[in-house]
Amino acid sequence: MGTSWRLAGIVAALAVAACATDAPATPAITYDLPQAAVCPSVAPANTRCYTGQSAEGAFFWIAIPADWNKVLVVHAHGGPRMSAPGPDDPVQDLERFKVTLTEGYAWAGSSYRRAGYGVRMAAEDTDRLRQIFWSRFGRPDRTLLHGQSWGANVAAKAAELYAIDTDGQVAYEGVVLTNGVLAGGTRAYEFRADLRAVYQYYCRNHPGAADAAYPVWQGLPPDAAMTRVDVARRVEACTGVNVAADQRSSAQTAALHNILAVTGIGEDQLVAHMTWATVVFQDIVWRMLQGGNPFSNVGTRYKGSDDDEALNDGVERFTAAPEAVARLAYDSDLSGLIVAPTLTLHAKFDPTAFVWHEAAYRDVIARAGRSDLLVQMFTEEDSHSQLSTAEYAAVFAAMTRWVSTGERPTPQTIANDCLRLSVRYGEPCLFDLDFEPASEGRLTRQ
Repeated sequence: MGTSWRLAGIVAALAVAACATDAPATPAITYDLPQAAVCPSVAPANTRCYTGQSAEGAFFWIAIPADWNKVLVVHAHGGPRMSAPGPDDPVQDLERFKVTLTEGYAWAGSSYRRAGYGVRMAAEDTDRLRQIFWSRFGRPDRTLLHGQSWGANVAAKAAELYAIDTDGQVAYEGVVLTNGVLAGGTRAYEFRADLRAVYQYYCRNHPGAADAAYPVWQGLPPDAAMTRVDVARRVEACTGVNVAADQRSSAQTAALHNILAVTGIGEDQLVAHMTWATVVFQDIVWRMLQGGNPFSNVGTRYKGSDDDEALNDGVERFTAAPEAVARLAYDSDLSGLIVAPTLTLHAKFDPTAFVWHEAAYRDVIARAGRSDLLVQMFTEEDSHSQLSTAEYAAVFAAMTRWVSTGERPTPQTIANDCLRLSVRYGEPCLFDLDFEPASEGRLTRQ
């Protein structure tokens, strides 16, 4: 991020200041101690901002508006991000969810201590920031936990692991999850393993003839490196995805059509999903699972191509190792044993975290007997990273009212709140109040 948002200086442990103009240019790190910082320009006037680094190594930002309503939102960001964390990383998340500040909430967001996958690690870093805020600024009237995308998996795991703090107090009164990866790691990434298998059947270039042979479920060999640009070059060579349709060869047109038809992935998302199925898979398999395979396509019937029989006869098959599945499940799968009211918001046509994740989460919570603590909202949008501002404001208002009064909101009451807020923000409310996602993913398994 820009240098204008870099640390402005160190303040003493009990100081409360909006800025520090006479601090040294290169302050020493004081772990866990929030240090006054210049707020991003999107923050409301007179917001106080702080930044710092936890003892575990995660960088954090805190913003407290002048009209703070004494409710704290602790944010878990998406990803997993594959580059080393930096001091200003949380600023992009603060900017995306600046509506929380506008609505009077304090906001706290953390990077995670290292790059790569690790839901339990990220959940620990997220809860560590809650502890830092409570220690420095006192316990708020309410603390809400918010997770976006993969961060929703992190937040949902944190809500299970840290529901009650070491003093026996409730840590989080409510949980808000937006466009969440809520199926857990053992289900969430199977479609990308299928994508790698289907892509390789048609393209044969990832790995290519000049590469060391390896099974596609590995993502990459442990000592290999590949960037998004590298992946894009290979995808482009096979499918012509980044050029106009009339500029593609017949072979490229056929390959692209078959890959998209079988996997259900959108054309403009193909490179992104292939990149995640390369670098994130490599991280999961080699760092977390010591080379074990958590994915299986045995029994998967691929459908929608111009020759399904040939595809299913020729596609690469792989079988999951039970120990690898167990390790991934331990890290990222959810039990459904929630104790705090939980509200989810998801775009029906989310191209990154498909809406069936909500069905998976609904079902696991139902099996745990906790459905009374879950309300799910769906919108007609086709975006993943950001939805209508009025919708975010409405779900946070509904959650705050739920934890304050004990009255469980309905989709209609949330929609009513949104209509009022849409006037303020000039953005629409696009809820589908009758939608219920199906439990199945995009591929048929027999």
